[in-house]
Amino acid sequence: MFEGYRAAFEKYGFSPAVKSRGFLFISGQVGARPDGSAPEDVAGQSEWALKRIKELLRIAGLDLSDLVDVTSYHVDIEETLSDFMEVKQRFIKSPFPAWSIIGISGLSRPELKVEIKAVAALRE
Repeated sequence: MFEGYRAAFEKYGFSPAVKSRGFLFISGQVGARPDGSAPEDVAGQSEWALKRIKELLRIAGLDLSDLVDVTSYHVDIEETLSDFMEVKQRFIKSPFPAWSIIGISGLSRPELKVEIKAVAALRE
């Protein structure tokens, strides 16, 4: 899922996720498909962003229930939040992580509407 992004990780100098002091810190994940294209709708972008987070968690031996802190960034939040929330409810179950939802003016590409960063607790 992340093969196409290795060049971006190098170019911009970041890691998709880093383990440190009992946590997995996941960089902001946008709603792009593995080929780099983004769905036109917010629900599709939200689903891909959460799938990317789920995959990073899987690689670390974790799952979505290990999330402890999440921040999501939303372009046009007034128009897009309800579609995002429908997708979020399909992926995120109780007990819920702490979650901040922030409206912003734009992301790294104009077609992107959602970015999600997260922190998960590593299992002992």
